[in-house]
Amino acid sequence: MTHYAFSTLSEAVNTLTQDGYKEDFEANDTCIMALYSKKEYQPNELIILGSYRFEGMTNPGDQTTVFAIEANDGTKGTLVMSYSAEHGQNVELIRQIPSKKA
Repeated sequence: MTHYAFSTLSEAVNTLTQDGYKEDFEANDTCIMALYSKKEYQPNELIILGSYRFEGMTNPGDQTTVFAIEANDGTKGTLVMSYSAEHGQNVELIRQIPSKKA
């Protein structure tokens, strides 16, 4: 995977989408859901190929990470994780997704 230096969250998501990461992943209580295809994955069926972290412009404590993810069936997409109190993602499930070593 190409390594990027993004200035903004929207730039990261737009570039990754153009590079084929078209699915949106979301971590719910029991699985990682691909929102467009409605496929469900367990963390061991996915791999994080890259991650990009952003800090809020007005509050550095407002952090967001974009993960570029590929499933074992070839589905590629992004998962956006906000570190605010109201993020709604299952952080423990996301932490179980293995990362590809560079």
